[in-house]
Amino acid sequence: MVKARIKFSHSFMELVQTEDSVLLFVVAWTITEIIRYSFYTFSLLNHLPYLIKWARYTLFIVLYPMGVSGELLTIYAALPFVRQSGLYSISLPNKYNFSFDYYTFLILVMISYIPIFPQLYFHMLHQRRKVLSHTEEHKKSE
Repeated sequence: MVKARIKFSHSFMELVQTEDSVLLFVVAWTITEIIRYSFYTFSLLNHLPYLIKWARYTLFIVLYPMGVSGELLTIYAALPFVRQSGLYSISLPNKYNFSFDYYTFLILVMISYIPIFPQLYFHMLHQRRKVLSHTEEHKKSE
């Protein structure tokens, strides 16, 4: 067991929960999950309404950036508290000669959104074109 100085705090959650950015990502991800699981359910029943399919492949255009923005703003709002409190950090010296700085980790997570977000977003745009154009062609042939 690592006998390092690890600090945990419940006041961190209270600090972040009051941020408007939390509401931003909670609303975005809630709507996204409702649409996603409706899509899965109707697909399993072999009765997928076009509105559900359209929502699944269209509303992400607004909801995905909204959710990511909320996440990033929430992390950013927490950074001063994390740095000052040393939250979830492990410092040297310790038995395992290991250290971990949660503040730095959060900054790296935020930076990782730069290459990852566009890849995922453009993949979804590609999927949207493929799925919805196929649906439109199918409707025209009927």
